[in-house]
Amino acid sequence: MLNIKQAFIISLGSIRSAKLRSSLTTLGIIIGIAAVVANVSLGQSFNVYFENQINSVGSNFIIIYSQEPNLFYDNELQIIDKTLGVAAVSPIKQQLGQVTYFSQTKNFNIYGVRKDYQDTSNIIMQVGSFITDQDAFSAAIGEKVANEKFKRNISARSSIDITLRINGNRTVTRTFKVKGIIKPLEVSSFASGGPDRDTSVFIPIATINQMLEQNDYSAFVAMSDKLEDVGNVSDAIDKRLARNFGVSSRDINDADSKPYTIFNEATILKQLNQLGNALGSFLVVVAVISLIVGSIGIMNIMLVTVTERTREIGIMKALGFSSMDILLLFLVESVIISLLGGLLGLVLGIGGAYIVTAFLKLPFFYSSYLFVLGFAVAIIVGVLAGIYPARKAALLIPVEALRYQ
Repeated sequence: MLNIKQAFIISLGSIRSAKLRSSLTTLGIIIGIAAVVANVSLGQSFNVYFENQINSVGSNFIIIYSQEPNLFYDNELQIIDKTLGVAAVSPIKQQLGQVTYFSQTKNFNIYGVRKDYQDTSNIIMQVGSFITDQDAFSAAIGEKVANEKFKRNISARSSIDITLRINGNRTVTRTFKVKGIIKPLEVSSFASGGPDRDTSVFIPIATINQMLEQNDYSAFVAMSDKLEDVGNVSDAIDKRLARNFGVSSRDINDADSKPYTIFNEATILKQLNQLGNALGSFLVVVAVISLIVGSIGIMNIMLVTVTERTREIGIMKALGFSSMDILLLFLVESVIISLLGGLLGLVLGIGGAYIVTAFLKLPFFYSSYLFVLGFAVAIIVGVLAGIYPARKAALLIPVEALRYQ
């Protein structure tokens, strides 16, 4: 009975005797395994990237937007603030305004907020400090507003003029002292639906309402005590606000029946994870196609090998090798070719994933299970691709094999 060690040695000799053919066969597996490993890694990188985006623009956040003018007031603020599980809440008032600095005027989104907005939106200051509820004419500005939009950079303690339009053609202008400059995000904030803090100006909400001669709010940003509770807290806020606006309990899940829109971090993370998983699945399917092509290549070469070594197989059987010995021999040879391709494909796949993530500025992700995945797939492919040629070789009749020319 031929043992694994002997089969391994004989198979290596066969592979070495046809280096070019074996190398070309291995190439198909290299590409297939590399594609699988790289695409699985990229799929995970996209998921991590989406999570980083959400986490960077808010902590356990819940955002409530009004769909009608003059909808939110202090009463709705109190309803949200007193909801069980709410750690902090800030109202928001947004208005497009003009910022003038050293006789140069630019248009920016002006946001009226409270001090709690810094916590609910994970705002970190690059210079200075964020506005407080005791401030009146102080501002915190985005990094691009400070350093890119004007000919002269704006620094902390600089004075800027903010002009807002009210009631048609009337305008109001006030002078604000820049209290701090906000540290820019490492990722974009598109997924959160929130302000682009790098190109925005934040002032006290009481001040913006005073300038606009209004007392309502555009939206609220709340923060739950824990991430795992954000869904329940969001539902509780939704129910209380719906009751406040006269929406019946049977219509609470109907978005069209409510004059506001509410969403939270958990919902966005779930949607983005679904997107990332779908993208990863698509990439893996493409990789599997490459792997199938590679496995067909192994099967083809092994069938050719069986044909070329028919006489050799006949001699081996005449010397006492059993059909199981022949089956094992060709199966081991197929697995060795696949494993060599798997090892090289693993290295190539991880290296390729690293280059792609660096180019796309995504977080690079790889785990030890990718190594297990690469070798497991290589063995499976080797066995599946080699089983038929090995069986064909094992079933050869010795006398006919010896006659083969």
